[in-house]
Amino acid sequence: QVQLVESGGGLVQAGGSLRLSCAATTRTLIIHRVGWFRQAPGKEREFVAAISLSGGRTMYADSVKGRFTISRDNAKNTVFLQMNSLKPEDTAVYYCAADTRLGVLMPPYDYWGQGTQVTVSS
Repeated sequence: QVQLVESGGGLVQAGGSLRLSCAATTRTLIIHRVGWFRQAPGKEREFVAAISLSGGRTMYADSVKGRFTISRDNAKNTVFLQMNSLKPEDTAVYYCAADTRLGVLMPPYDYWGQGTQVTVSS
């Protein structure tokens, strides 16, 4: 079993920055990849970014490339999402997801956090 806890969401003005954290806890499983997803009101959940915990390989949605950076601290079992130049359209609940499978960074992911709200005002 894997437990994921997100933090760092909040309210920020357009052009501002936020840093989300995803802390993972697992007793027996090895997490190989972690992703961030988001869901805005009335919209489907969408992929934002992902990282391989072994090699550090990353992937980003086109909508956030150049503005968001995903990184990891393996010693602390924590993955971060640094979000800069935020736009009102980035407003959503952001979810952290983890998976024990190696390979591609795109879904599916087996384990999900509860989400953290990010609101960007214009």
